[in-house]
Amino acid sequence: MNTALPDVPEVRVVGLPQLTSGFDLVERLDLDMHLKVHGPLEPMGGEQLAALAGQISLRGRGGAGFPFAKKLRAVAQSAIRRGVRPVVVVNGSEDEPACRKDTVLINRAPHLILDGALLVAEALGARTLVVGVTRDSTEASMQAALLERGLSNRRGAPLRARVQRNPVRMVTGESSALIRSADGGPPVPPGRKVRASDSGVGGAPTLLSNAETFAQLAVAARTGPERYCRTGLRDEPGTILLTLSGAVARPMVLEVPAGVPLRYVLQLAGAPPMPQGVLTGGYHGKWLDAFAAQEAVVSRASLEAAGGALGAGAILPIGPDTCPLGEALRVAQWLASESAGQCGPCYLGLPAAARGLEDVLNGGGPTTLEALQQVTRAVKRRGACKHPDGSAAFLESTISAFTDDLAAHVLGGGCGRPVQGVLPLHTEAPQGESPSGRRLAVDWTLCEGHGLCADIVPELIQLGPDGYPSVAEAPVARYSEARAVRAVRRCPALALRIEEDPAAVPARPALPPALPPGRGRRALGSGRG
Repeated sequence: MNTALPDVPEVRVVGLPQLTSGFDLVERLDLDMHLKVHGPLEPMGGEQLAALAGQISLRGRGGAGFPFAKKLRAVAQSAIRRGVRPVVVVNGSEDEPACRKDTVLINRAPHLILDGALLVAEALGARTLVVGVTRDSTEASMQAALLERGLSNRRGAPLRARVQRNPVRMVTGESSALIRSADGGPPVPPGRKVRASDSGVGGAPTLLSNAETFAQLAVAARTGPERYCRTGLRDEPGTILLTLSGAVARPMVLEVPAGVPLRYVLQLAGAPPMPQGVLTGGYHGKWLDAFAAQEAVVSRASLEAAGGALGAGAILPIGPDTCPLGEALRVAQWLASESAGQCGPCYLGLPAAARGLEDVLNGGGPTTLEALQQVTRAVKRRGACKHPDGSAAFLESTISAFTDDLAAHVLGGGCGRPVQGVLPLHTEAPQGESPSGRRLAVDWTLCEGHGLCADIVPELIQLGPDGYPSVAEAPVARYSEARAVRAVRRCPALALRIEEDPAAVPARPALPPALPPGRGRRALGSGRG
């Protein structure tokens, strides 16, 4: 079932539009139309801008929810202390299959985002603006918006502005990955815990925030804090952009005032009247059961109190006709494939967790559930970025939300329902990333069960109860290629080989043989070191 979302799904609004003003007039607000709809915007001083952000309780809309005023002041103080110009970065790298609200803003209202970013750059005295994107459509729209404003990356310009294009990967949206790529490095988290406000792009203090956050700041700067706070809740004023997908009749991006009942939002999208679960916050989020979903309202505090999460605003109900654990397994497998492959909790732990959930679904009994829980706990707070933590939170929430189904699979023959595949996933492999188009194969006529392969590439090969590999073939992810070659070289029985995967499209030249030609069967890709 193809449940992938388009870049720009249907957009609707509850109440008066703020971020989506003008969407009923044109598909994309160019600079002229943007000014007609929103009007001009006067620059503000740094303290004035920070005060505004504090008065409207503006928090980052990318998932972490960090107070924007605190971030703004931290960057300003660091820049003054070090005597360097800061950098402003807009994170429009929306790579989760269930999120489209930032993509919609960049495609349809890019100048509202730039308004907020330029306000911040002017207030901080920044001379560099970077906009991170991952899609053809968002890159084209933002490049056009910079051109419409006369902004470029030309040396000597008062403000050098550019678009940073990265691959569509879950980890490229992490702030440190975007900063690393903006500096010319690979778009993966570096693993070092360094605050961007201290050292970001080019080592300069960097204010990095989500695209919607900058757009919200621009709206508040025009309306003023008093008028802005008339919408929404007292402690969470303004509107919220949501992406609704999953078991809905009309996938959409929806702008709603904070405080709108979640059940009303689900009804607008055509969700089942009594969904068996609603995933809130996306694939790093948490499940709500049907009762909690009926009682919750759309706000960070309400969703967290109910056991859910606002995150990046993704809301995904599932109906009663699908296996919720099977749906979660598809997501868990995707999360494992999104690993950057640079730390054990991610490239080892997440595949192990996905396999553990699969064992549970296949009726492995209580021991498999206990093993899954142990693996999930083991990956938390130990990764190079937040991807293992978010994935673990999703798995833990799945285990606690669907206890009846869990019991049916662990103790019985399963829940009896098929997996409908209603949760959207990417239909194509990430650009330049996994899979590699190759697979690691075991020659059973030669394998003697030494087990070295499982030590070298445990993310690909595990040993069964008999001490032999539990799989005959394993797709090789991009980050596992080097280790797969090493496993082939070190196999004492010459029982491993790397071959082309006919189910995948190779994206690179063939791997070199494990040893130079002319050494018998080792030249064919088998061998040992």
